[in-house]
Amino acid sequence: MTASRALRDDPSVLPATRERIRAAAAELGYRPNEVARSLRLGRGTGLVGLVVTNLANPFYSRLALGVDSVIAGDGFKTVIGNTGQDLDAERELVADLVARRVDGIIAVPASADQRHLAAAAADGVPVVLASRPPEGFEADCVLVDDFGGARAATARLITRGHRRIGFLGSPPAVYTGTERLRGYAAALAAHGIPFDDSCVRQGQTQPREARRAAAELLALPEPPTALFCSNNRNTIGAFRAIRASGTDTALAGFDDFELADSLGLPLTLVAYDSDEVGRAAGRLLADRLLRGKGSDTDKKSALGSVQRIVTPTSLVEYGS
Repeated sequence: MTASRALRDDPSVLPATRERIRAAAAELGYRPNEVARSLRLGRGTGLVGLVVTNLANPFYSRLALGVDSVIAGDGFKTVIGNTGQDLDAERELVADLVARRVDGIIAVPASADQRHLAAAAADGVPVVLASRPPEGFEADCVLVDDFGGARAATARLITRGHRRIGFLGSPPAVYTGTERLRGYAAALAAHGIPFDDSCVRQGQTQPREARRAAAELLALPEPPTALFCSNNRNTIGAFRAIRASGTDTALAGFDDFELADSLGLPLTLVAYDSDEVGRAAGRLLADRLLRGKGSDTDKKSALGSVQRIVTPTSLVEYGS
């Protein structure tokens, strides 16, 4: 008990004794188990789980930085898990985070099947979703204007004279890809251009896959004169295919990315603040966690009406 009191700076322990105990602890490499201590004292663990689908995508690293910049200020630490867009991996990861008693979860779901997230929320773990709305349960979420951004970028290509525009997108189960395809189709319809399935390729998650898909479109008997890509991974792959083909195919895409201005190709990108998506999700979760620490009235309020935040987009132009 004396050692325990000394390590938590209890003033009842004599200074000389406290120093001897701290020296022994340092020599042994001893560190207090903060999780066990928190549980014993009835406090949370101070950990927040962040579940993303693809850490190789710069969007998710920026989102993670945004989340951490907010919750760290409230005394929480972030634990990040990558699902690889695999639903089973996501279920396992969420179950593991709940078992480890995280105080809350911010997730970018891999699909519309979110029963595991609903179960976590029902067990009293606050859940905030990013980039995709909740399905089958209520939760705070932070979205990007996927539909509006894709419609605007496709319309920009049309106003420059393109009538045959290819689309490269994420797997159909991904909410952002579906919304961006919908925005692309809406722009075509608004200008009287028929939607052509032969110009659409979905399912690419890596630049090499996008390059193959773009090469297929560029090899069609009547190839597109422009391509719209639903995320930065597809845009990078499409750029490489266009360069390899030697064509002057116009390119537009969702997500601004580093070095986009150095590609030497006219490029229209849908830009938004990915850090702010993370910060907004962090603020929503921290607000619920901090309100939930108060009185019973505060805890009841913390479970009240959910919030839905939509991050705006804008178009940026690179090249001539």
